[in-house]
Amino acid sequence: MTKIIRVLIADDHTILRSGVRLLLEAEPDIQVVGEALNGREAIALAEALQPDVLLMDIAMPEVDGLEATRQIKARWPAINILALTMHRSDEYFFEMVKSGASGYILKAANTDDLIQAVRVTAQGEVFLYPNMAKKLLASYLSYASGSPEAEPILSGREKEILHLLAEGYSNKEIADKLVVSVSTVHTHRTHLMNKLGLTNRRELMQYARKHKLMSGAGVD
Repeated sequence: MTKIIRVLIADDHTILRSGVRLLLEAEPDIQVVGEALNGREAIALAEALQPDVLLMDIAMPEVDGLEATRQIKARWPAINILALTMHRSDEYFFEMVKSGASGYILKAANTDDLIQAVRVTAQGEVFLYPNMAKKLLASYLSYASGSPEAEPILSGREKEILHLLAEGYSNKEIADKLVVSVSTVHTHRTHLMNKLGLTNRRELMQYARKHKLMSGAGVD
């Protein structure tokens, strides 16, 4: 008897969730057991439903997919998380992998790839969209041959937030300036501090001064 793969879908777009549900439930071995509108709901439903695979969007309100993935993998490591996202950037790809995702597939992928990704991750294996697999290999080769003294690579958005934090703006003020949620700014800030090995705002300002990212004296 074929084992049924129980899937939870987390995405803040109702039409996309409905479309993915119809697509997956057309397969005899896949059952969609729930839908979450944001990362907070994804965490609650992951606990209640214990799905085999959680299809996780990244950009969601309240709690984003990165933070939800970290919390879920820390508490229920047996749940396999497959990122289903529009983001092609290295920044989101590597953060999802570090957060514990077992796979990464783009919303632009064809339906056969999505179904295959669900089946592969349900078995505890890793599924990476082809161009994402190339990025992971390139990153590994770079790390294996590179200098340990090399500066961390920051994304454009991380540089923006670093600059604004160094200038003394609060998370709320940065969110207003960049037209994003406060939780998104908080997530970027956490990733930024971890990536740079910083622990507080003073260290961040020292880093910003060293790399000439401040336009003025800033705040102490």
